[in-house]
Amino acid sequence: MLRRPASIPLEHVRRLAGASASAKAAAEAQAIPGRPVDPLPHIAVVGPGSDVSPWDLSVATEVGSLTAARGAILMCGGLGGIGEAACRGARAHDGQCIGILPGTDRLEGNPYLTVGLPTGLGEMSSALVVRCSDVLIAVGGSWGTLSEVALALRLEKPVVALDTWRVRERHHALHNAKNAEDAVKIAFELLSGPGSADHSDA
Repeated sequence: MLRRPASIPLEHVRRLAGASASAKAAAEAQAIPGRPVDPLPHIAVVGPGSDVSPWDLSVATEVGSLTAARGAILMCGGLGGIGEAACRGARAHDGQCIGILPGTDRLEGNPYLTVGLPTGLGEMSSALVVRCSDVLIAVGGSWGTLSEVALALRLEKPVVALDTWRVRERHHALHNAKNAEDAVKIAFELLSGPGSADHSDA
């Protein structure tokens, strides 16, 4: 039996539309002629989907909150654990949360998603999370998190590491953060362009 998705309050839709319009206007004012305008940065928060420590859940919630407060779209795998905690924090600030789901049913996503995109790709959906984001913030460690960090670095995509896997060799795209506030600050510095942040030895 089909389940009817929960309705979204009109006032919430208006706030999101207003925020998007303001961001688009600001981006267009600084746009380079001939280059498509993408006003809202996409920041992925990745980490374990289960067996997560309370500290990591708290950190992920704060990361999501700070990310949304600064106007970015939050990307994640769409299920539980770190992704759900980050979405919960983002939605507290009326943030937009996009979940790239491994299954075929968008209703399997966590309740804080703004948009759930079912892929039917299983574990391979993690590659889409990496591909669709501008910067990754990795919180906590699991084998899936390791694969996402590795793919991002292979693609030269910036990764902010917070209580996650340690890479023995220095990599220019990997930046270590001390806490949630530091992680989000670094992520937005990296959005400004290469060389704007160097925290690889932090």
